Amino acid sequence: IKCLYPSVILLSKTRSFALLDRLFSSSSSLPGTIGFLVITFPFDTLPHTQTGKSLGQVHGFSFFLNMVFTILSSNEWKVMMKEHSELEPIVEKYREYKKVEKNLEEAKEMMNDPELKELAETEMLEAKEKLPKIEEELKILLIPKDPDDDKNVICEIRGGAGGDEAALFAGTLYRMYSMYAERKHWKLEVLNENETELGGYKEISFMISGRGAYSRLKFESGVHRVQRVPDTEASGRIHTSTATVAVLPEVEDVDIELNPADIKMEVFRSSGAGGQHVNKTSSAVRLIHIPTGMVAECQTERSQVQNREYAMRMLRSRLYEKEKQERDAKLANERKTQVGSGDRSEKIRTYNYPQGRITDHRIGMSIYQIEDFLNGNLDEMIDNLIAADRAEKLKSTNDC
Repeated sequence: IKCLYPSVILLSKTRSFALLDRLFSSSSSLPGTIGFLVITFPFDTLPHTQTGKSLGQVHGFSFFLNMVFTILSSNEWKVMMKEHSELEPIVEKYREYKKVEKNLEEAKEMMNDPELKELAETEMLEAKEKLPKIEEELKILLIPKDPDDDKNVICEIRGGAGGDEAALFAGTLYRMYSMYAERKHWKLEVLNENETELGGYKEISFMISGRGAYSRLKFESGVHRVQRVPDTEASGRIHTSTATVAVLPEVEDVDIELNPADIKMEVFRSSGAGGQHVNKTSSAVRLIHIPTGMVAECQTERSQVQNREYAMRMLRSRLYEKEKQERDAKLANERKTQVGSGDRSEKIRTYNYPQGRITDHRIGMSIYQIEDFLNGNLDEMIDNLIAADRAEKLKSTNDC
């Protein structure tokens, strides 16, 4: 079925059939044709609202989704549905606020009636208790949302200072995030790994796919420090080692444009375990972004095509993160939040084994259940990081 892009036409039943007849009888192709869905309705069912421009726009958008005449394209449809899902809770909370506010005004008027005074006092008390709570909830909903929050993540862990012990700690962190992903019913795929003889990782990259993965894991970026007696230490001395974690949002093609001419691809034989096939064929892929010198490689899959796809995802996410950091740096009043900048060089957390303690240095919070924490029970820490970030954003909003 043909339609004019990007027109959205709402018609009465009679006019819809007239337009359809004209479209089907036309022999010429219309420009920008994509396809549409027809839904007819009488004009007198159109909604009317006098609640203000912003609320009216959202209400009209809801109506558009329900009575849509033209489906433009899958990408545009996804964008509109996402926008609608983000705005709807704000509108519903605002309606609740206005309703309670109206109840308060009506209760005040009822106070003049001796017979209704007792009931009015009860309703006034309830409304006065509800209003501040709803107002705070509305403020939180109005905080600008990170557009990357709903995206999947690509996580990179690298052993830092400490040699073999740092690589073992990187393996411990990978296990921790794997178990957290399992608790959340998220999918985890290893993209690239460089394992040591002792079972640690010099570096490991993996993707976690699931709703809200980035919103929960984005505060994990930075330097993680461990204090413990290594298995390789005979004298029992406590060593301090580090590992670096980078959490990047998975980026779609529409988020960043890559010129194929700027990407150089190299193939090589995979190393490590994987059977004869993996080691005998050049299935591993290394992608080099010539303008920036950024490199991404993958060797976990048997297929060169799959390895190239995963490497491209990693490269795209790294370039997106680089652009994002450069864009933020250009802002004159860049916000330095209490929970940190998320920079990879920032020391964010210490894991002290002798004391059984994990301390997050950004919010000054300590948890004395290190075994439970390393088994993937991160929610208490993450919830507090999110709350601190939200409080800082609210403070910034109030200061403006």
